[in-house]
Amino acid sequence: MGGFDALPDWLRYIPESTALEGGRVRRLTNPDGDVIIERLVAFSEAERHYSYAIIEAPFPVDGYVSTLRVHTVPGRDDLAEVQWSGRFHPKGATEQEVVDLFTGIYADGLDALHKTLAA
Repeated sequence: MGGFDALPDWLRYIPESTALEGGRVRRLTNPDGDVIIERLVAFSEAERHYSYAIIEAPFPVDGYVSTLRVHTVPGRDDLAEVQWSGRFHPKGATEQEVVDLFTGIYADGLDALHKTLAA
Protein backbone atom coordinates (compact mmCIF):
# COMPACT_ATOMS: atom_id res chain seq x y z
CA MET A 1 0.00 0.00 0.00
CA GLY A 2 2.90 2.30 0.63
CA GLY A 3 2.81 5.32 2.88
CA PHE A 4 -0.07 7.62 3.65
CA ASP A 5 0.62 9.71 0.54
CA ALA A 6 0.93 6.72 -1.85
CA LEU A 7 -2.68 6.31 -3.06
CA PRO A 8 -1.91 7.40 -6.66
CA ASP A 9 0.55 4.50 -6.88
CA TRP A 10 -2.32 2.01 -6.86
CA LEU A 11 -5.70 3.77 -6.78
CA ARG A 12 -6.73 5.14 -10.18
CA TYR A 13 -9.59 7.10 -8.59
CA ILE A 14 -6.93 9.29 -6.95
CA PRO A 15 -4.46 10.48 -9.61
CA GLU A 16 -2.99 13.22 -7.39
CA SER A 17 -1.96 13.39 -3.73
CA THR A 18 -0.11 16.22 -2.02
CA ALA A 19 1.40 15.72 1.42
CA LEU A 20 0.78 18.56 3.87
CA GLU A 21 1.74 19.23 7.48
CA GLY A 22 4.81 17.01 7.33
CA GLY A 23 2.88 14.14 5.76
CA ARG A 24 0.14 13.97 8.40
CA VAL A 25 -2.44 15.43 5.98
CA ARG A 26 -3.01 14.52 2.36
CA ARG A 27 -4.82 16.60 -0.25
CA LEU A 28 -6.27 14.25 -2.85
CA THR A 29 -7.82 15.08 -6.20
CA ASN A 30 -10.10 12.69 -8.08
CA PRO A 31 -10.51 12.61 -11.91
CA ASP A 32 -13.48 15.02 -11.67
CA GLY A 33 -11.30 17.59 -9.89
CA ASP A 34 -13.00 17.10 -6.52
CA VAL A 35 -10.73 17.67 -3.53
CA ILE A 36 -10.57 15.29 -0.59
CA ILE A 37 -8.52 16.27 2.45
CA GLU A 38 -7.68 13.58 4.99
CA ARG A 39 -5.71 13.57 8.24
CA LEU A 40 -3.66 10.62 9.45
CA VAL A 41 -4.96 9.80 12.94
CA ALA A 42 -3.14 6.51 13.71
CA PHE A 43 -0.22 4.63 12.19
CA SER A 44 1.72 1.51 13.10
CA GLU A 45 4.30 0.06 10.75
CA ALA A 46 4.85 -2.86 13.14
CA GLU A 47 1.12 -3.70 13.19
CA ARG A 48 0.75 -2.76 9.50
CA HIS A 49 -2.15 -0.35 9.61
CA TYR A 50 -3.12 3.29 9.43
CA SER A 51 -6.31 5.23 10.10
CA TYR A 52 -7.39 8.54 8.67
CA ALA A 53 -10.23 11.02 9.06
CA ILE A 54 -11.87 12.97 6.26
CA ILE A 55 -11.59 16.69 6.87
CA GLU A 56 -13.14 17.81 3.57
CA ALA A 57 -14.76 15.80 0.77
CA PRO A 58 -17.75 15.70 -1.57
CA PHE A 59 -19.15 12.71 0.36
CA PRO A 60 -22.42 12.89 2.35
CA VAL A 61 -20.83 12.08 5.73
CA ASP A 62 -19.63 13.58 8.99
CA GLY A 63 -17.19 12.03 11.40
CA TYR A 64 -15.70 9.67 8.81
CA VAL A 65 -12.74 7.62 10.04
CA SER A 66 -11.28 4.76 8.03
CA THR A 67 -8.59 2.14 8.58
CA LEU A 68 -6.44 0.19 6.14
CA ARG A 69 -4.91 -2.90 7.76
CA VAL A 70 -2.69 -5.68 6.36
CA HIS A 71 -3.05 -9.11 7.97
CA THR A 72 -0.70 -12.04 7.55
CA VAL A 73 -2.12 -15.30 6.25
CA PRO A 74 -0.95 -18.11 8.54
CA GLY A 75 1.39 -20.49 6.76
CA ARG A 76 1.62 -18.29 3.65
CA ASP A 77 4.57 -15.92 3.29
CA ASP A 78 3.44 -15.09 -0.26
CA LEU A 79 -0.03 -13.80 0.71
CA ALA A 80 -1.55 -11.05 2.81
CA GLU A 81 -5.10 -9.96 3.47
CA VAL A 82 -5.94 -6.26 3.31
CA GLN A 83 -8.93 -4.94 5.25
CA TRP A 84 -10.36 -1.48 4.57
CA SER A 85 -13.13 -0.31 6.85
CA GLY A 86 -14.73 2.91 7.97
CA ARG A 87 -17.26 4.50 10.26
CA PHE A 88 -19.27 7.66 9.69
CA HIS A 89 -22.50 9.54 10.26
CA PRO A 90 -24.64 10.03 7.12
CA LYS A 91 -25.34 13.65 6.19
CA GLY A 92 -27.94 14.38 3.54
CA ALA A 93 -28.22 10.71 2.53
CA THR A 94 -29.51 7.51 4.05
CA GLU A 95 -27.17 5.21 5.91
CA GLN A 96 -27.63 2.55 3.23
CA GLU A 97 -26.74 5.00 0.44
CA VAL A 98 -23.50 5.90 2.20
CA VAL A 99 -22.71 2.26 3.05
CA ASP A 100 -23.21 1.39 -0.63
CA LEU A 101 -20.99 4.32 -1.70
CA PHE A 102 -18.07 3.35 0.51
CA THR A 103 -18.51 -0.39 -0.08
CA GLY A 104 -18.02 0.37 -3.77
CA ILE A 105 -15.02 2.62 -3.12
CA TYR A 106 -13.40 0.00 -0.88
CA ALA A 107 -14.08 -2.87 -3.31
CA ASP A 108 -12.73 -0.92 -6.29
CA GLY A 109 -9.72 0.22 -4.27
CA LEU A 110 -8.86 -3.25 -2.99
CA ASP A 111 -9.23 -4.65 -6.51
CA ALA A 112 -6.89 -1.94 -7.83
CA LEU A 113 -4.37 -2.69 -5.06
CA HIS A 114 -4.49 -6.41 -5.90
CA LYS A 115 -3.94 -5.72 -9.60
CA THR A 116 -1.02 -3.38 -8.86
CA LEU A 117 0.69 -5.86 -6.54
CA ALA A 118 0.09 -8.81 -8.87
CA ALA A 119 1.64 -7.01 -11.86
